[in-house]
Amino acid sequence: MATDQAADLSRPRPPAPYDFLPAAPSFTLTSPDIAEGRPIADAFTGVHDNISPALEWSGFPDRTRSFVVSCFDPDAPTPSGWWHWMIVDLDASVTSLPQGAGASDLQLDGAAFHLAGDSGDHAWFGPYPPAGDGDHRYIFAVHALDVDTLGIDDETSPAAAAFALVSHCIGRALLTATYSLPGEPGAPAFLKEGK
Repeated sequence: MATDQAADLSRPRPPAPYDFLPAAPSFTLTSPDIAEGRPIADAFTGVHDNISPALEWSGFPDRTRSFVVSCFDPDAPTPSGWWHWMIVDLDASVTSLPQGAGASDLQLDGAAFHLAGDSGDHAWFGPYPPAGDGDHRYIFAVHALDVDTLGIDDETSPAAAAFALVSHCIGRALLTATYSLPGEPGAPAFLKEGK
C-alpha cells in the first residue's frame, strides 16, 4: 500500500571501514580540491559537474609496485556502503591524478583502468547522497601494493578487488571528506537524476 510519507532513513552511523582491515603503514594523501573532514565542493559531486578531484600522494614504501585508488561512502543506506570510484593497476611511478582523471580510462597512464562503481559506470561517480540524510563520509584511499597487477579485469566489482588487494597491501593513505544534500528525507529519489 503506497503512502505519501518519505522513508525514514535514520540509522546508526557505520564505523570507519578501514579500521577493520589488517594494519598497513600509512603514507600521505592530499588534494588541492578536497580537504580532510571538510565538505566536498559541488563541482565534484554527481549532483552537479561530476568531476573527479585531483589527488597527490607521497611517502609510500620503496618496494611499491602499483597502486589502487578508490573512493567509498560507508554511510550510504545499503548493507555494504557505496563504491564511487576505483582505479587498479596504476604504475608505481604515478604519484598523482589530475582533476578529471576519473572521466574514463583514456585519462589514465599505462595499464591502469577503472572498475565499475556502484553507479554502474567505469568512471568516477561523485557524491549523491539521499536528500536530508545528513553528512556522508567519502573515503579516498590510495593502496600501495607489492605486485604490478592485481590480475583482475574490468568486470570485477570494487568489493572483490578490495578483497584481492588486502593480501598485497603494503601501505595505505586515506583522506576523508563529506557531502550532504538538504531537503526532506526520501526526496528526490537517490540517483534519480545522476549524471
